[in-house]
Amino acid sequence: MTPTESSETPDNSNSNGDSKNTSVIVNAIAVLRSFTADEPLLGVTEIAGRIGLHKSTVSRILATLEQENLVERDVDSRRFRLGLGMIAMAGPLLAELEERRVAYPVLRELTERTGETSALMVWNGNESMCVEQIPSRHQVKHLAPLGARYNEALSSSVQVFLAAENQDRVRQLLRSGSVTLPGLDEDAVAAYLARLDEAGKRGWAVNFGETSIEEVGVASPVYDHRGDIVASVLIPAPKFRVSQDTLESLGEACAAAAAKVTTRLGGRAPR
Repeated sequence: MTPTESSETPDNSNSNGDSKNTSVIVNAIAVLRSFTADEPLLGVTEIAGRIGLHKSTVSRILATLEQENLVERDVDSRRFRLGLGMIAMAGPLLAELEERRVAYPVLRELTERTGETSALMVWNGNESMCVEQIPSRHQVKHLAPLGARYNEALSSSVQVFLAAENQDRVRQLLRSGSVTLPGLDEDAVAAYLARLDEAGKRGWAVNFGETSIEEVGVASPVYDHRGDIVASVLIPAPKFRVSQDTLESLGEACAAAAAKVTTRLGGRAPR
């Protein structure tokens, strides 16, 4: 859904009223989605520019969201950040997410074993989203903050989820821009599909500094009882700490952890 400017003129027809109400909801969602882990503080002008709405519309939406504690204003900069009300809304979902509960002790073991951050990712249709994280004990580390979303095709967790999709669906996501791939042409798509096939056969996907020059990521799939992918275990690590030999051991450790979560869920890998 994309944000739309709505008319301020009252309309008594139910259909137009419903349409107006829907556009307000879509706009509010677009405002909330403009905040990211990399840029948690945003001003009205920045948000308006990102989502294509007038500043006055964004200002009204933020005022309403602030009343509901879904956003809050930073005292010093007067810019906005997501509020604690978002945690209250997400809490019941996270508590109910069985994959998160089951994976937590496995992620702790994985971080202790590798010394790197471990995370659990889920797929929302076109993005990989972090629902649990155990930070590395190292002072220099890479994190996947709760709620962080990734739609880069070369992200290791995105590769894991797309490896389970049929090729037509992958092509659709790439061509629509929902999932981004540099140098998007037929050769690039064909090479990417071959890469997904290789990652699926190996049991883990790798992103060796391809989405961020400073970061390496490895990820492996978690399956349910039907053999469908329901989550991904991810290890993000600083690139300077990962050699090709270390990369192989991280991938194997990640795959073993994902298999353990699968077993704890009563799942099975497809044959």
